[in-house]
Amino acid sequence: MEQLLLAAGFQVSAFRSAEELLGRPASSGVACLVLDVHLPGLSGFDLCERVRPKPGEPPVIFITAHDSPAYRERARRLGAVAYLTKPFAGRTVLDVLKTITPRGDSPERTR
Repeated sequence: MEQLLLAAGFQVSAFRSAEELLGRPASSGVACLVLDVHLPGLSGFDLCERVRPKPGEPPVIFITAHDSPAYRERARRLGAVAYLTKPFAGRTVLDVLKTITPRGDSPERTR
């Protein structure tokens, strides 16, 4: 994901876990969060609830290999702009990002 976004011209900060992202100084100007639902430790959903100052800001895209109606509903309640199930084409995430972020802004992702 990181290489795909960099190749498409986005600035990217990638993290191996939610805790790694939470342990760094807060930054402004985050254009979008791309969060995997299943992260080691804190889930992508829980991370979203902690780092977004208010719903919808910044926009969030959830990705998962473990789809379920409950996950789709939680993503909807959290105001996700997209919920993508793996595997998905790289073009799919790029198309979503291009509709919500100007090129060159900094989508952040945890993996």
